[in-house]
Amino acid sequence: MIKVGIVGGTGYTGVELLRFLAQHPQVEVSVITSRGEAGRAVADLYPNLRGHYDLAFSEPDVGSLLKCDIVFFATPHGVAQSMMKPLIEGGARVIDLSADFRIRDIETWEHWYGQKHACPDLVEQAVYGLPELNREQIKSAQLIACPGCYPTSIILALLPLLEAGAIDASSIIASSASGISGAGRQAKIDNLLAEASDSFKAYGVAGHRHLPEIEQCLQGMDQNARLTFVPHLLPMIRGMHSSVYAKLTTKVDLQSVFEARYKQEAFVDVLPAGVFPQTRSVKASNMCRISVLEPLERGTVVVMSVIDNLAKGASGQGVQNMNLMLGLDENTGLNLPALLP
Repeated sequence: MIKVGIVGGTGYTGVELLRFLAQHPQVEVSVITSRGEAGRAVADLYPNLRGHYDLAFSEPDVGSLLKCDIVFFATPHGVAQSMMKPLIEGGARVIDLSADFRIRDIETWEHWYGQKHACPDLVEQAVYGLPELNREQIKSAQLIACPGCYPTSIILALLPLLEAGAIDASSIIASSASGISGAGRQAKIDNLLAEASDSFKAYGVAGHRHLPEIEQCLQGMDQNARLTFVPHLLPMIRGMHSSVYAKLTTKVDLQSVFEARYKQEAFVDVLPAGVFPQTRSVKASNMCRISVLEPLERGTVVVMSVIDNLAKGASGQGVQNMNLMLGLDENTGLNLPALLP
């Protein structure tokens, strides 16, 4: 069995990771850490996992983690970088679900995350863990920087267009909306039911910390890429919908371009022409569903992309990366249909 360690398993991405790994046929979670919950049984904190885990949270310990085949970090930003060097030096293979190693420019990371980077020398080593873009690099990587949820939905919407050279990359617009679980499990007034329910709002309009991550990836395909990104908060628990707009620079069969690009991808579903994705169609699954069209043939392409922010936007994608790193079938443990209703 593959031994997995999880650092910081008490948040929403942590429990989602545990849910996926509970039905992975080749994985045993042997270590799960939490300073605040050390000694408490996992199933006591998350009763949905009763019968799946006979495991208690423990204090983080590098020695115990080095005995694992894969170590996941499901921690707040800044935690993984503080522990990463001894793990990498000890030969651990690590998948970081936080943003600590996503942005290559250290000054940019420090600006957007408001703290000094504790491990800048490992940033260049990290592979950006979007399998649909970096599959071969992921297979041999020691350190994976798992993409954010907004970046996943937006980059997957744009990959076929940028690779085809079909759009003006200097003026892309993305309007995205996320369920409230994207804000994490911490106590916060804005996350209260009475504050978020029956309401819809934009936030981070002047600048959101996922923006430099997205632009960094897009500029790897077109150095002129610039994005105007407006995130919104949806009054629901989980799910994400991104509508992405760009000016076409050439006439292409958009449906064919997208279908050809994602034909071999297990977790990207290009919907038939005229069918538009719904967040409920991906709930609790590792799937991204996409539709594309040019409304009224006026030269603007619209791509709609939906994911579950906790699954393909975080923990499910992390397991997809793990499968690639270990030479397993990429789908292992992830072939779960979405929940309906």
